[in-house]
Amino acid sequence: MKRYIYKNIVQDLKKKMVFIGGPRQVGKTTLAKSIIKQGYSSGRYFNWDFTEDKHDLLAFKWHKNHGLIVFDELHKYRNWKNWIKGVYDTKKDNNDFLVTGSARLNVYKKGGDSLLGRYYYWRLHPFGFDEYPKKMSKKEVFNRLMIFGGFPEPFLDGNEIQARRWRKEKFDRILMEDIRDLELVRHISLLELFVSQLRNRVGSLIVLSNIAGEIQVSFKTVKNWLDVLERMYLIFQVRPYTKNLPRAVIKPPKVFFYDNGDVIGDKGAIFENLVATQLIKKIHFLEDTTGYRYDLRFIRDKEGREVDFVILKEGIIQELIEVKFSDDKVSKHLKYYAEKLNPKKASQIVANLKNPYSIGKINVVDPVSYFIG
Repeated sequence: MKRYIYKNIVQDLKKKMVFIGGPRQVGKTTLAKSIIKQGYSSGRYFNWDFTEDKHDLLAFKWHKNHGLIVFDELHKYRNWKNWIKGVYDTKKDNNDFLVTGSARLNVYKKGGDSLLGRYYYWRLHPFGFDEYPKKMSKKEVFNRLMIFGGFPEPFLDGNEIQARRWRKEKFDRILMEDIRDLELVRHISLLELFVSQLRNRVGSLIVLSNIAGEIQVSFKTVKNWLDVLERMYLIFQVRPYTKNLPRAVIKPPKVFFYDNGDVIGDKGAIFENLVATQLIKKIHFLEDTTGYRYDLRFIRDKEGREVDFVILKEGIIQELIEVKFSDDKVSKHLKYYAEKLNPKKASQIVANLKNPYSIGKINVVDPVSYFIG
């Protein structure tokens, strides 16, 4: 099964380097190896985490006839940006280059010299409503996304015990290895506690000063931790939208997890996180393919009127989205903002919806219909 960005990456490799970022164990290595196997007559794969590969990589031990060279987790090399810039500038006529990593390669600062104009950046997300094995029914896809999340191994395996074991190992490796290797983070045990606090607050406003007081660290420390977790593709923040809303309140962000199985909470919180992951996947793909700037926000004003998600394109509202687990009655707050802001589209996504319907410009739909059509 080819991943959804496979063809785009193969096309871009003909022009520049390609960087693939995304969460640990989302399938970046599998995708890279499939591109070597199916898109090229030959290639070479290097993983920075393996000592032998590391030595061969730094010694430039690959052949000019190798069509594609893949460098996995290269961002862990302190001077990686200068190094890959030199490699690309001197060897691009002989080889194509693909760099993958479980951190935001386009913003990571360890490296120095700019790579501007030398690469395309793609973000790989877990499976979702738009991407799943065709043998699965749509109902089974929804159930697995709610219970196991969309990461390939637990999603395809469908075993709750194995999923918990997999998730524990994932957290251990991110916190104990990846963050330790890349960030100046002390007190990993307190960072674990911070992550646990976030897992229990999905869909709620994240007031960092309150959490800092609860775990007895400084506000500056938890703010830095939040940024680190976002750079490592463990979480993403959804910030408030305030433009053209004179009574909007500048509120703290909400936090969602790329892995839906990370959420601790009721079905409503889990479903809201699931919708958030599918929306961020959608807008990241649109950004990476079109070059337009997209944002995912939420709205809340001084009267407490709130809509869960707002999709922006170049700062202009495209769609308002309200999320409900079982309530199929149109939200009065969604009605209010749909009239006030006049977006191109307004949707209420309901998990347990029997019959989709429309009222004015608002469409009430189930998640499968919304994301698949």
